[in-house]
Amino acid sequence: MAVFPVLFLLRGLSMSLLWVATTVVWPWNSTFFAFHHFSFPASLLRPSLPVDGRTFFGWHPRLVPVFHRETRFEPKMANGGDGPPRPSVMHFSPSEQHSRMNGERVAVQINSRRRLPDFLQSVNLKYVKLGYHYLITHLVILLFIPLLLAVTLEVGRMGPEEMWQLWANLEFNLVSVLICSALLVFAVTVYVMSRPRPVYLVDYACYLPDEKLKVKFWQFMEHSEKSGHFDEKSLEFQRRILERSGLGEETCLPIALHSLPAKPCMASARAESEEVMFTALDELFEKTKIKPKDIGILVVNCSLFNPTPSLSAMIVNKYHMRGNIRSYNLGGMGCSAGVIAIDLAKDMLQVHGGTYAIVVSTENITQNWYFGNRKSMLIPNCLFRVGGAAILLSNKRSERRRAKYELVHTVRTHKGADDKSFRCVYQEQDENLRMGVTLSKDLMAIAGDALKTNITTLGPLVLPLSEQLLFFGILVARKVFNMKIKPYIPDFKLAFDHFCIHAGGRAVIDELEKNLQLSTDHVEPSRMTLHRFGNTSSSSIWYELNYIESKGKMRKGDRIWQIAFGSGFKCNSAVWQAIRTLKPPAKGPWLHCIDRYPVKVAEVYKF
Repeated sequence: MAVFPVLFLLRGLSMSLLWVATTVVWPWNSTFFAFHHFSFPASLLRPSLPVDGRTFFGWHPRLVPVFHRETRFEPKMANGGDGPPRPSVMHFSPSEQHSRMNGERVAVQINSRRRLPDFLQSVNLKYVKLGYHYLITHLVILLFIPLLLAVTLEVGRMGPEEMWQLWANLEFNLVSVLICSALLVFAVTVYVMSRPRPVYLVDYACYLPDEKLKVKFWQFMEHSEKSGHFDEKSLEFQRRILERSGLGEETCLPIALHSLPAKPCMASARAESEEVMFTALDELFEKTKIKPKDIGILVVNCSLFNPTPSLSAMIVNKYHMRGNIRSYNLGGMGCSAGVIAIDLAKDMLQVHGGTYAIVVSTENITQNWYFGNRKSMLIPNCLFRVGGAAILLSNKRSERRRAKYELVHTVRTHKGADDKSFRCVYQEQDENLRMGVTLSKDLMAIAGDALKTNITTLGPLVLPLSEQLLFFGILVARKVFNMKIKPYIPDFKLAFDHFCIHAGGRAVIDELEKNLQLSTDHVEPSRMTLHRFGNTSSSSIWYELNYIESKGKMRKGDRIWQIAFGSGFKCNSAVWQAIRTLKPPAKGPWLHCIDRYPVKVAEVYKF
């Protein structure tokens, strides 16, 4: 049975060589396919549409045109030099025309140095690249098989006397054998002891807002108009943003902003945070059956609301957690703080063994609503909505059997040394001293630069060897040999099965879909999360992960890439691997509406 994988890999190698020949060698040798002679029925000939003023012969099973001339391509330009083929006319006699009309077989001679257009189309490059990927991935096994066969054959040739002689040599060198064995045991022990502790995601819970908190677009605009804080231009600007935002009619705002006038006071802000965090934590404790006193590490991230006592202290007080709990409160770190909190919890779990860690990611909107007319500060009003998530992590190996995922990598990128990056998401007061968050026009360009830096670090950790070789080869060709070829964008679809892109807005999702060459299925969780829940800041990647699970798409061994952007400017990634195949959760934020998704999101939604 071992022959079949070898045959498959050899087939992949042959297809890969074919791909190289057709994409690299062929363009460099344009005279390779010249002066071909084809013979076929005249009834299958037809002139195709003109291309650049030339007429090509093609195939068509139904049309039987009358030919009065034959086009012959000759590689001569008007000035006598070599160049693109131009047609020359060959006239036929009446008898030849009659033969063509009767469907007799005729010979057409094409003198062409152009690349044959249909050849590459007959080779599915997708499967060629897949074969190349498998070939490089299993190259070590492919090389090991001949070595194993050679050793087996050599051992089979040894007689009883030679075997006894080998044993005698080992007996006389018993000291050497013992030393080598001891060194081997020592090396294995050091390797096992120095390995980082595994970090398991036991379970998580996302906050589902109450129905009364939903705000439709017309309610949003009516409330903004009646508040008296916005002029006509600002109201029209908010309308245009909502129409193109990608949000749906079921997103939610905190109760304080439903009042007229709004009540953005400290008490209302505390009430919002308590509602989000405690609801998610109650569900998490119920699902995992873990007692609050078993938690050894607590990390809370909320960018814009940092009261005293802190949000982490509020959780410790609410659930009466133990006195030696290691609690952390992350503030001002933007929408990417959720991955930062995961990274911090991972580092803490490497130091403290046999414990649990809880990460709570949320954002507070009540005290951060903008009541001014500066357009760059009005965009967050249209995009940000209520949301939060609580995640239970553990480094206990006994938790692996019920855990959902294992944390594989975390990669953090910080571009704060650059002034433009530092100020592209900036909390400040406007000319009327109204507080808000300004979003720079350079935000997408800065996010793209941060993403480039992040995937440069992440790529070698996750990409298969085949993609790394292609990237390196193209890089050498461009930098060393000065070849004018396009930079190679690694195919991250070979490294990940699912993508959880921060639902910061339609533009963010569009740009990542384009630059990473993702399909609509890959970005579906992000688009649907934005449509149903809006931009919930750092917790959006958990709503997206729950969407994938609710659709029943998570399989054992699948890799998930969570990627988020935040003020500073930061781009952070977390890579997870599914430990087991997951059934759709019995409880979650998508349970009541998953059957309605995905939905088609209009480019412009009129209301």
